[in-house]
Amino acid sequence: MTTYLIREMPEGDRPRERLKERGAAALTDAELIAILLRTGMKGTSAVQLAQELLVKFRTLRELASASVEEIAKVKGVGETKAIQLKAAFELARRLSTSSRDKQRIISSPEEAAGYVREEMRMLDREEFHVLLLNTKNGLIKKCPVSRGSLNASIVEPREVFKDAIAASAASMILVHNHPSGDPTPSAEDITVTKRLVNAGELLNILVLDHIILGHRTDGRDQDFASLKELGLM
Repeated sequence: MTTYLIREMPEGDRPRERLKERGAAALTDAELIAILLRTGMKGTSAVQLAQELLVKFRTLRELASASVEEIAKVKGVGETKAIQLKAAFELARRLSTSSRDKQRIISSPEEAAGYVREEMRMLDREEFHVLLLNTKNGLIKKCPVSRGSLNASIVEPREVFKDAIAASAASMILVHNHPSGDPTPSAEDITVTKRLVNAGELLNILVLDHIILGHRTDGRDQDFASLKELGLM
């Protein structure tokens, strides 16, 4: 079967050159697909073949959801091109999933506790973590700070803010667990929190809350305490 490379198309039909000159955002869906296909077939350019794919599967989403076998059945595509398309769509899906995870919004004590609950509530030692947030309360990442004894964790401001500075975080939420199961803040918890709030003000990184996670055995629903809600910040 005679094939036609993109470089053999008329200049106005060369999507790779257009991408170089104008950027990927300037190309149509068909032109982007044509770059992945690389070749068309006799009498049909790669762009035209891409357009036929979009007509058959109606939307880009349906094309991405189609199997290799379904895509390969389109005349001029075949198994190799179908596999190339599926690989590209899978990379796009993974990127989208990764982006959503990084942009998780944490705007309440319940959301912060929910994010760390399964990981931290049954630990047998105190661990201190920080949730780093951007200016819109989007989660950048969770960073461990220290692991302590049965009833205490050692927290140094320089360790708490090290990752926040590196990540250019706008704010953070402090999180630690009480292995006893009772999330009631201790006097030391309150003192440490106020110390970190003051340090954050100097660094222009807001400490929004301090969540203490426990595991209630007394029948009460809430298994965490928010020092902000308790007015202890």
